[in-house]
Amino acid sequence: MKGELAPASRRCAKIQRACYKGCMRMPLPDRLRLPFIFDPDLLLRDLQSLAAVGWINHFVKQNYDGDWSVIPLRGKAGAKHLVMMIYSDPSAREFEDTPTLAGCPYFRDVLDAFECSLQAVRLMRLAPGSRIKEHTDLELSVEEGTARIHVPVVTNPQVEFYLNRSRVVMEAGSAWYLRLSDPHSVHNKGTTDRVHMVIDAAVNDWMWAILASAAEAAARDQAATRRTA
Repeated sequence: MKGELAPASRRCAKIQRACYKGCMRMPLPDRLRLPFIFDPDLLLRDLQSLAAVGWINHFVKQNYDGDWSVIPLRGKAGAKHLVMMIYSDPSAREFEDTPTLAGCPYFRDVLDAFECSLQAVRLMRLAPGSRIKEHTDLELSVEEGTARIHVPVVTNPQVEFYLNRSRVVMEAGSAWYLRLSDPHSVHNKGTTDRVHMVIDAAVNDWMWAILASAAEAAARDQAATRRTA
């Protein structure tokens, strides 16, 4: 099954796509669960199909302890060196799919669900016991024109992802916008790999509509929680 918007959010997004053109855009929280539903079994199937593909160690070694590695699915056009293939280059203007993506039909379906230009797309694996130290990623915010989306492919309850020192729990098949120009860290305290598809998406009117829909849903949930507390 291809990734889909939840029905209510689909209607809201259509309305807001029209409303947001040329309008002032609201401030957003540092995290938003997006209104997409992806199939964890199909995500796992495509991941398992890459068993023979070599993972590339992340090159910013001072930012982590253990095993943090990458498979590029889309990157800077013409990149051949391994580091350039996995680097999300903020100066790049042209991007292309890697040959690896061609053999992953459901990963392609996931990416097709995003009606905006996609920049770097990577699978990022954090092995059991490994830790990404607190750091910031410059220029990775909607306010600066790029939305970094995380789609967990496989994970476990012992993965601790902190953004602004507050934990974000993300289950397989969900999709999240995270403002990673803010301080964040990850520790995989479990016994299995944590693999996310990490998508850098150019912000257009469609993306703003999706984010606005997610922000309104989050505000409603918070209000309902306060009423029942």
